[in-house]
Amino acid sequence: MEHTHIYRQGTSPEAPTLLLLHGTGGNEEDLLPLAEMISPTSNVLGVRGNVLENGMPRFFRRLAEGVFDVEDLVKRTLDLNEFLNWAAAEYDFDRSRIVAVGYSNGANIAASLLFHEGDALQGAILHHPMVPLRDKTLPDLTGVPVFIAAGRRDPMCTPQESEDLNELLSGAGADVKLHWENGGHQLSRAEVGMAAAWFKEKFL
Repeated sequence: MEHTHIYRQGTSPEAPTLLLLHGTGGNEEDLLPLAEMISPTSNVLGVRGNVLENGMPRFFRRLAEGVFDVEDLVKRTLDLNEFLNWAAAEYDFDRSRIVAVGYSNGANIAASLLFHEGDALQGAILHHPMVPLRDKTLPDLTGVPVFIAAGRRDPMCTPQESEDLNELLSGAGADVKLHWENGGHQLSRAEVGMAAAWFKEKFL
């Protein structure tokens, strides 16, 4: 359950806590600029994945590119959820008001939290996520706001993956917005700007 992390107290008690989840090879500070753009008054909890792949931190193991180690994914998802319980008590923030901001591998573990625990997150911003696992009955996600940013020319996360994830989350009742960029797998300033506007509409 231990995770290397960074916590920064926000200035607004009304704003949800942002959970920052990096992509492969990143760290707990990678997405701090996104937090500043999305909700500068929020508490921020940046977490480093505790799996190493060729020395690069990730949140769960994979068997090959695009092929997840599902057993490890499930275990690490539950571990992360337990860590969030611990962090909320440790830093005294509202456990029921956490919005994940994830990119790539971080977006996948955030999506997995939604797939496994209906009350793990108040909402999520998923940049270039894949479907974390298939053939799973999702919990009731009625009204949970989810923003998905996807690239039409993303070689790692095909448009179909994004459409499938949208369909699965929407089918469980989530309030999903799927935003398309014309680029590939990289994070763009434009998509973060769209995520920020969406966040303000849903949470502030």
